[in-house]
Amino acid sequence: MTLLNRRRFIGTTAATAAAISWHNPLFATPEADGEGPWDLVAVRNGDPVGMFEAGIAVLGGMKTFVNKGQKVVIKPNIAWDQPPEIPANTNPELVAAIVRHCLKAGAAKVTVFDHTCHNWERSYQTSGIAKAVEDAGGAMAPANLEAHYRKVDLAGAKLVKSALVHKEMLDCDVFINVPVLKHHGGAKLSLCMKNLMGVVWDRRFFHNSGLDQCIADLCFTPKKPDLNIIDAYRILRKNGPQGRAEEDGELAQYQMLGKDMVALDAAAAKLFGMKPEELGFVRFAGEMGAGQADLSKVKIKRITLEA
Repeated sequence: MTLLNRRRFIGTTAATAAAISWHNPLFATPEADGEGPWDLVAVRNGDPVGMFEAGIAVLGGMKTFVNKGQKVVIKPNIAWDQPPEIPANTNPELVAAIVRHCLKAGAAKVTVFDHTCHNWERSYQTSGIAKAVEDAGGAMAPANLEAHYRKVDLAGAKLVKSALVHKEMLDCDVFINVPVLKHHGGAKLSLCMKNLMGVVWDRRFFHNSGLDQCIADLCFTPKKPDLNIIDAYRILRKNGPQGRAEEDGELAQYQMLGKDMVALDAAAAKLFGMKPEELGFVRFAGEMGAGQADLSKVKIKRITLEA
């Protein structure tokens, strides 16, 4: 990015942040949070690393999820050959922070991958995630060959009865799912459940057989996320899932953490300005018992960081 473009980017995002109302439905009643333990932690008004550290602390720290000597796999969205200024991929600073926390908790190895849509090497590099992960002590894994996957059954699924799933995910001890909140032309939004399409080999079936139901079926993979972290620092408001220009993004400064993908996706829909029931995959997953789609039954801890 040129200096002129960077200045324009900073000025645009600052103006957007100033225009965002903090009276989002997700934060309508923070004083009603009650006592933990929490199903979902929602953080706002910080940078990606600061929000993550505040959120994971409420959940008991990374040692709640990672034990000494375990193998950890982190699955961000790295599908597109786009820079961080266009939020089609997960924020690289957030991914690096998660890697560091896992290693500090005692992880023997932390691996990061995605089955990209654009060329995998370019996507890994242009997104900034490969360098961020490697600098933090993690390792990137390719996902571009069918040999990287193993066939498994999805017990309880309706359409995707079996799938070729990446071996790194199936063989790890701890799986952390880190999507970016963004617009999606087919599914309306791309969130936790949709991000799992990046762990399967053949995605044509999903688009040809009922995308929303297939996304919901991914809740029934043999290895489920131990932790989900939705990156909503910069969100892609339009032209998703890959975006076209910086102006497609919006500085929102939110982040959500929790174990229940359905609850997190429902909450992220509200953050985006939609009703959870408008997302077919949230509705289907809730009906299938994969998680809690009714946010009135979810214990949410809301945190607002000081500016």
